[in-house]
Amino acid sequence: MNPRVVNESNPGEIDPRTVTKLIGAALLVFVAVILASSGTYVVPPGFRGVEVTLGKVSPDFKPEGFGFKQPFITHIQPITIRQQTRPVPAECYSSDLQQVKMEVHVLYRVPEHSIVKIFQDYAGEPFDSLIAPRVQEALKEVAATYSAEQIVKRREEVKNRALELARRKIGADFLVVADLVIYNLALSPELEAAIEMKMVQEQEAEKAKFTQLKAQIEADTAIIRAKGEAEAIQVRGGALRANPDFIKLQILQNWNGRSPLVVGGGGSNVLLSLEELSRRVAPASNRAARPAPVAPPQSR
Repeated sequence: MNPRVVNESNPGEIDPRTVTKLIGAALLVFVAVILASSGTYVVPPGFRGVEVTLGKVSPDFKPEGFGFKQPFITHIQPITIRQQTRPVPAECYSSDLQQVKMEVHVLYRVPEHSIVKIFQDYAGEPFDSLIAPRVQEALKEVAATYSAEQIVKRREEVKNRALELARRKIGADFLVVADLVIYNLALSPELEAAIEMKMVQEQEAEKAKFTQLKAQIEADTAIIRAKGEAEAIQVRGGALRANPDFIKLQILQNWNGRSPLVVGGGGSNVLLSLEELSRRVAPASNRAARPAPVAPPQSR
C-alpha cells in the first residue's frame, strides 16, 4: 500500500515523514554517485596512470582503461607515453670561436617502466627537467669540435654525434630520445658571406678541374682511336699483300654486270665502256697487223 503524502488531519498539507523519506533517498543516491565517481578511474589511450594514495606512490602503474580505486584518498595521475616533439633553442661556439645559433626539435617519449620513477624523482614535465638541458649540453660539446663552416656542411654528422651523446647523458633505458632535427642554423652575416664565397670558389675550381680532365680524356681517346686506325690499316694492308686475289674477289662481288667506264686521255674527258673501247681499238690493231703493200718494180 502506497504511503500517504497528504496529512489525514489536514488534507491541504504534505506529510512531514514522507518528505523526510524522499530527502533521505535523494541524499543516498547523491552519496552513491559521489562514491562511484571517486571510486573509479579511466586512463585515456596512450597514457599510463600513477596511483597516489595519501601522498604515497604505488610502484606499479595503471594501464589504460577503466578501473577501481579507493574513493577520496586515492588519485590517479595520467602520464603520456606517446612520442612527442619539442623545440629547443641552442647557442653554440665552434672550434674557431664563431657563434652558431640553431633551433633543434627533439623527438622523445617516456617508456612505461620509467613513469613512476620520473613522477617521484623529477618535478614537472620530464622534457624541461631532463631532456632539454642535456641536449643543449651535447650540442655545445659537439659543436666545439667543428669549425663554423664544417657545422654548416656536415650538419647531419653533427646531429648524429649530438644525438648519441645526449642519449648517453640521459640514459637510453630511462628516457627514449628518438631523433634530433636541426632547424634554422644561423651564423653571423660576415661569416655566412665568407663561407658562401669560399664555396663558390671551390665549385669553380672543381668545374675547371672537370674541364681539364674532360679535355685530357678526349685527347687520350683521340690518340687511342688513331692508333687503332693505324693498326687496322696495317692489318688490312698485310692481309691484302698476303692474299692479292682478295681484291679481285671484292671487285666481282660488287660488280653490277655492266662494263666500267674508262676516261679518255688528253684532257678530252670522254667516258667509254670497255666494249666501246675494244671496238675502237680493234680496227687500229687490224691495220697495224696488215702488211704494207709492195711497190711494183720499175722498168728500166
